Amino acid sequence: MSDRQIVRRPGRPRKAEEALRRRELLEQALSLFSQHGYGHLSLEHIAREARVSLRTIYRYFGGKAGLFRAVIRGYSDLFVAALPVGEGCPGNPEPVLLEFAREYLYHVTRPELIQLRIQAMALARQLPEVARESYAEGPERTITHLARFFECYRRNGLLAPVDTRFLAGQFVNALRGERYQRLQFGLEPTPSRREIDDWAREAVSLFLRGCLDDRGSG
Repeated sequence: MSDRQIVRRPGRPRKAEEALRRRELLEQALSLFSQHGYGHLSLEHIAREARVSLRTIYRYFGGKAGLFRAVIRGYSDLFVAALPVGEGCPGNPEPVLLEFAREYLYHVTRPELIQLRIQAMALARQLPEVARESYAEGPERTITHLARFFECYRRNGLLAPVDTRFLAGQFVNALRGERYQRLQFGLEPTPSRREIDDWAREAVSLFLRGCLDDRGSG
């Protein structure tokens, strides 16, 4: 055997394999939660479909509630990664917000994410503690990162002196708009990447500039 060949020893998977296994499990869990809902889905079913042991799920996530929160947080990670919080303010916030908007809209408009959101909202009555924890891992975390991003510009005098958390909530609402409600009701097809780009660009531009036409002022 060449001294360049790698001998794989038995034992626990390496970190890259662990990360891949965890990611695949989260993808399978997203599909199952979207199809069946939280209350009607057992860990045994998830383990069987994902081809992992119950012990693996408990080791990674601590149980079904932890797995559900991890699925939601995983998609929040994709959104907030576009926001350079703690790295100073880029000169112009528009390109950063546009990148965030593209990632946000692309993922939240996928059918499985829409169904997951509906399932998460349904938990508010059935399992309020799980619903609160899930909200904290997803929507609240996204709003918090956006508020920190806006705060940087407010401190530098580039934004109006308004509450940045309120501003973050208004931005997310402006992104979704009425079109997102139509998607939730199944009244229009899932948008393409190009449609998402146009949607994001128009929403960000309108949010940053407002809708008043001041060409005739003065």
